[in-house]
Amino acid sequence: MEAPHSPAAETAHPSAVRLTLASPEQTQELGRRLAKLLRPGDLVMLTGELGAGKTTLTRGLGEGLGVRGAVTSPTFVIARVHPSLVGGPALVHVDAYRLGGGLDEMEDLDLDVSLPDSVVVVEWGDGKVEDLSEDRLHVVIHRVVGNTDDDRRQITLTGVGARWADAGLAGLSA
Repeated sequence: MEAPHSPAAETAHPSAVRLTLASPEQTQELGRRLAKLLRPGDLVMLTGELGAGKTTLTRGLGEGLGVRGAVTSPTFVIARVHPSLVGGPALVHVDAYRLGGGLDEMEDLDLDVSLPDSVVVVEWGDGKVEDLSEDRLHVVIHRVVGNTDDDRRQITLTGVGARWADAGLAGLSA
């Protein structure tokens, strides 16, 4: 039996939705649409190689949530907080790429304090933030690699936990 936090186990989850997107603009639009499903306390984990579109998707989330500030990669600052301009939850955008440890190293960011009132999006969070919440949305983005101008992305959205059982993820594929 697979460990509960393994990506393979999450991919097989019944609430997984698979999409093919043709451009970065479509990835950003998916983020705007996904934002309509998000609420305070949601943890979103983004997985994908460099340049897959994790920050592009998060930029769309920020637009959809109506937050302040340009959503850019937080690689060098580790985390950015984007307060809401419309009375909704703040967006906490974390890049865990440079963090080697698990949740212990993440504790310095106080994500557990931010989570109840915010939407927390963590790039490169596999094996590091799963213990923050039993309920989370895992987004895996695959892109064609190598010397190509193919902008297609294969995106798998997997809801983990009771929060995502009937959250409407299937409606994103329409």
